[in-house]
Amino acid sequence: MENEKKCLGCGIALQDVNLLQEGYTTNLENDYCQRCFRMKNYGEYQVVSKSNEEYLEILKEVANTKDLVLYVTDVLNMEENIEEIRNIITNKMILVVNKIDVLPKSVKEEKIINYLKNIDSNKNGINFEEVIVISANKNYNIDYLLKRIKYFQTSKNVYVVGHTNAGKSSLINKLIKNYSDNTQELTMSPLPSTTLNMITIDINDHLTLIDTPGLVDVGSILNQVDEKMMKKISPKKEIKPRTYQLRKGQSIVIEDFIRIDYVEGEKNSFTLFMSNDLKVKRLLNLFNNEELYDRNKITYNMKYDEDLVINGLGFIKIVDKGTIDIYIDKDVDTFTRRSLI
Repeated sequence: MENEKKCLGCGIALQDVNLLQEGYTTNLENDYCQRCFRMKNYGEYQVVSKSNEEYLEILKEVANTKDLVLYVTDVLNMEENIEEIRNIITNKMILVVNKIDVLPKSVKEEKIINYLKNIDSNKNGINFEEVIVISANKNYNIDYLLKRIKYFQTSKNVYVVGHTNAGKSSLINKLIKNYSDNTQELTMSPLPSTTLNMITIDINDHLTLIDTPGLVDVGSILNQVDEKMMKKISPKKEIKPRTYQLRKGQSIVIEDFIRIDYVEGEKNSFTLFMSNDLKVKRLLNLFNNEELYDRNKITYNMKYDEDLVINGLGFIKIVDKGTIDIYIDKDVDTFTRRSLI
């Protein structure tokens, strides 16, 4: 008979038969699988490959309910199509913009909210009950979020969805700590595929949170770097924006994974919103340096006040119009958008 007990950290069914399969534990009386136990206690991470097709089936299950949904997104790495999940799930939904603490304090949350409400000039704004800016890490606005959950919920069940590394588990753990006697703690990691199945957490008699696996961003740079660099990429504290004034024929190189050549335009301002730990250098003459030219090349004709977004890394605000060439791994997604800040 299949064991019904599930890991409290990732939600997968526990098993003690195959060391190489998900959910392995040395003892079925344990609360955590060996993977989550080692992640929690030793910071060790074991990569698990799971397809988005499996995750999409779970999201469709959520769509078959009438329950409230929290869609958590990372303010530094918001998805290009913020309504991708919304198009799958038509339930009442709150967009929760997490990790506001990593942006400079000068950035007002009202600006982020208004931006998202008017993200597409061809529509009447995005289709969410409310947009709420929080920091699970700093416990910011969590009381207000709980208040709005109570207002919009249709039953005691509330689902939590989003892409990997958006901070869903961090948010749920904060809600558990603040408002529940439950001692359960979800496994957290800067790496993708930490939550493997739906996990039910009773907060109180009136609220049960159901965590879902994060949709994997296949185009994220986090999929192309090792664990050490991944931790370097993920900001731990407030970002100090770095601004470079570039003239035509100059470049910016970030670590060893992206090069941006400014190939056409007047003197322009490039402001980086990404981890303070990343090494950045400016090349004064792109013709004398062929660094990273073996990478995939993408050309963008930037308009006034647009961001260049590098999936998983952050974004660069470019003030004036101009043409840029980007050299980056072919599997990393980039896109442009109207300036967030």
